[in-house]
Amino acid sequence: MELATAIVLLVLALVILFAAIKIVPQGREFTVERFGRYTRTLKPGISFLTPFVEGIGRRVNMMEQVLDVPRQEVITKDNAVVQVDGIVFIQVMDAAAAAYRVDNLNYAIAQLAMTNLRTVVGSMELDEVLSQRDQINSRLLHVIDAATSPWGVKVARIEIKDLQPPPDITSAMARQMKAERERRAVITEADGEKAAAIARAEGAKQAAILEAEGRREAAYRDAEAREREAEAEAKATAMVSEAIARGDVNAINYFVAQKYVEAFARLADSPQQRTVIVPSEMSALVGSLAGVGELVKTVREDTPRPPPRSGRGSAVPPTGG
Repeated sequence: MELATAIVLLVLALVILFAAIKIVPQGREFTVERFGRYTRTLKPGISFLTPFVEGIGRRVNMMEQVLDVPRQEVITKDNAVVQVDGIVFIQVMDAAAAAYRVDNLNYAIAQLAMTNLRTVVGSMELDEVLSQRDQINSRLLHVIDAATSPWGVKVARIEIKDLQPPPDITSAMARQMKAERERRAVITEADGEKAAAIARAEGAKQAAILEAEGRREAAYRDAEAREREAEAEAKATAMVSEAIARGDVNAINYFVAQKYVEAFARLADSPQQRTVIVPSEMSALVGSLAGVGELVKTVREDTPRPPPRSGRGSAVPPTGG
C-alpha cells in the first residue's frame, strides 16, 4: 500500500515537473495562456509555468518562411490573359499578434497576395507586365506589408516566379522580335555600306590628289627640259650664226642637213607611203651628218651646265633669243 502511494506521488511529481518546466527551441516562441487567456510569450530557452494554471497556447515559428502564391489567370489592362504565380517571404515579428489576430496565417497571406497580384497586373498593359517585374514586385510588397503589419508579420520580399502569356501572343511577340532584329540588321548593313562608300570616296580623292601632284611634277620636269633644250638651241643658233658670219661651211651644212633629215623622217612616217625611196645622194647626207656632229660637239663643249634647281615649285624663266 505504501509502495503504491509512493508510485502515485512520484508520477504526480513528474507531471507537475513537466508542466512547470518548458524549454523553447531557437527560432520558436510559445504563447502562455492562463485559463485560456493570453498572458505572456516565452522566448527561446528554459521557462517555468504555474502547474495546472498556465499552459502553452500557440507555438509560433519566428524564422523567415517562404509561401507559394498559386498560379492564376489575370486579365491585363489591354485585355490580354496571362498566367501568373509567385512566392512571398515572410517573418513573424510578434508571436501574440500572429497567433491571436488571424486564423491560419499562411493561408491568409497567400490569399492576400493573390488578390493584390490580380489588382496590380490588371492595372498594367501586357508589355509593361512583361518588362516591369520589379515594379510589380515593389507595388505588391508595399501593399501586402501594410496589410499584414497588424498581424505581427513582416513581408521581406515578393517575387513573380512565372509569367506566361497566351500562345498566340507569344507567337506574335516572336515575330515582332524577329522583325526588329531584321530591321537592326538592315540598318547595320546600310551603315556599313555608307562607311565603305565614304572610304572609297576618300581613297578616290587621295588618288586624284596624288595624280594631280604627279602631273604637276611631270609638267615641271617637262618645262625644265624644254628650258634646257631652248637654252641649248639658242646657244647653238647663236654659234651657228657666228660661224656663218665667219664663212664656216659646217654651219651651212647644219641647217641643210637638219631640214633634209626632217623631210626624210616625214616621208618615212607617212601612213600612205608603203615604199620608202632612199635618195642616191646618201654620201652627201652622210657628209652633212658628219658636219652636224662636229658642230653639236663644239656646242656641247662650249655650253656650261645650268646649276640644279633648289625648289620644285619655282617658275620657269622665259627663254631669250
